[in-house]
Amino acid sequence: MTTVTTRTVRYPADGLTMVGHLALPAGSGWRPAVLIGPEGPGISEFQRRRAEALAELGYVALLFDINGGEWFTDPQQMLDRALPLLADPERMREIGRAALDVLRAEPRTDPDRIAAIGYGTGGAIALELGRSGVPLRAIATVNGLVTGRPGEAANIHCPVWAGVGSEDPIMPAERREEFTAEMQSAGVDWRLTVYGGAEHAFHHPTAGLTTLPGVAHHPRQAARAWHEVVALLTECVPVAGGS
Repeated sequence: MTTVTTRTVRYPADGLTMVGHLALPAGSGWRPAVLIGPEGPGISEFQRRRAEALAELGYVALLFDINGGEWFTDPQQMLDRALPLLADPERMREIGRAALDVLRAEPRTDPDRIAAIGYGTGGAIALELGRSGVPLRAIATVNGLVTGRPGEAANIHCPVWAGVGSEDPIMPAERREEFTAEMQSAGVDWRLTVYGGAEHAFHHPTAGLTTLPGVAHHPRQAARAWHEVVALLTECVPVAGGS
């Protein structure tokens, strides 16, 4: 197995001390890099493993924090944090840019080959980075179809892939239509995959532990969504060369 090294990184953002998880691939040369945004409750062990899986593929991977090191087990606490954040594009961009600065400061990172992926709130932050004009190579969002302010999607100059469950009450058909209309009108190279039978947070193994309705893990569709994320990265930021 490819040797991966990890470390915790702390940095300021949104008035908090964020606690991210950095995973580095084997070798010593530059590598393409991926920002990974977690869902509303915060960073979980599952998402840490995702960062490490990307490092095994050859990427510098930073799982960034959104809650100042907290993992919310209480759904109401999570909503009290996430909903105001999702309503404030500038705060989302601040959180994303702070993490991006950390990733760019890593000596192994190729600063010209960075992608952003995210889940739920983290996916919305990845999209806001694109809308703010950050030169990303690809954006992927699962369960995070937040429509931006008018006209700002024109600042996205990379492919965008989105995945959502067909039975997701938080991302219903109307939300999907608004998102795709925004992307299409801006001329973005976009794709949307709707996963049949899947609910919100279908990608996360512990999603069913929450008391929020319409949230459940769907193992088969979760595996397919991960496959699509990796395929997007392989297409847009392939790992090649270096040492």
